[in-house]
Amino acid sequence: MQNRRDFIKSSATTFAALALLAPAHSCTGQPAPASPADPNENEIKMAIARWQGGADTPERLKMAAVKLTERAVADLGGLGRFIKKGQSIWVKPNINFHTAPEFAANSNPDVVATVVRLCFEAGAGKVRVGDHSYFGADKSYPMSGIEAAVKAAGAEMVYLDAAKFKEYPISGKVLEKWPLSPDIVEADVLVNVAIAKNHPLPKVSASIKNLMGMAGGDRSTWHKKLPEYLSDLLTFVKPKVHIVDAVRVLTAGPPRGGNLEDVKFIGAVAAGVDPVALDAWASEALGHRPEDIATVTTANARGLGQMDYRKLNPREAILS
Repeated sequence: MQNRRDFIKSSATTFAALALLAPAHSCTGQPAPASPADPNENEIKMAIARWQGGADTPERLKMAAVKLTERAVADLGGLGRFIKKGQSIWVKPNINFHTAPEFAANSNPDVVATVVRLCFEAGAGKVRVGDHSYFGADKSYPMSGIEAAVKAAGAEMVYLDAAKFKEYPISGKVLEKWPLSPDIVEADVLVNVAIAKNHPLPKVSASIKNLMGMAGGDRSTWHKKLPEYLSDLLTFVKPKVHIVDAVRVLTAGPPRGGNLEDVKFIGAVAAGVDPVALDAWASEALGHRPEDIATVTTANARGLGQMDYRKLNPREAILS
């Protein structure tokens, strides 16, 4: 069976032809489900793993990140639920800022590396990792610790070329079309690995906001209607699985971090098929009410997920 990447590449490149493909766009090689929150009524939709052991040394912190990620993904049903043998996987962390891991501005490198390993264990043929860093991947990739961790896990770290981005017909409420990374859009499976953190504009940055890193163009123009732009992008892309890193979170200050006093150890990782539910959970983890976070309420109103994540009966595990 032709995979989705080959299907897109072999299709006509006009907007009219692409528009016909958009409803089936799912980053999985299969038609998108009616709702990303409901792939199958009998399947687990969300899993949360929490750490109650010590994390006062680098070794214990790494252990927490690895075990939490493994458990959250396992309780969701494993990545084999989303990945078929031989498929090409794109792991999309937040790698936007020139800061070290301890400042919690980018996704935790141990969480990302664990996801990469789990992709291979699920049968992935190729795993690539990358983000369109607004401030330059040449510094953010190595400084984040993610590049070294990903390479050690056997995946390819990709420096995206904005000149090769393609305009896709988003056909949303505010986004008619926009340049996106074809490397990410046309991967067989997109695994969204976000960090939960404070962000002055949407208040909370997590799985929905993380998708902004696949867009090119002048993304600063999105800030006027950020929740609407992000909901349009989410409607078009529809990743099958999202993982939210809340091992260490940035609770205040600018999104690039830089002050260790703004960083808090929460010790949790959540995985799921519903980005709205995950972001609602992340909002609470950061001390906010989900109903006060516009990215959550807008996507919820669009039917892109369930804001009341407890209705999904998430599996919860306590580790130490």
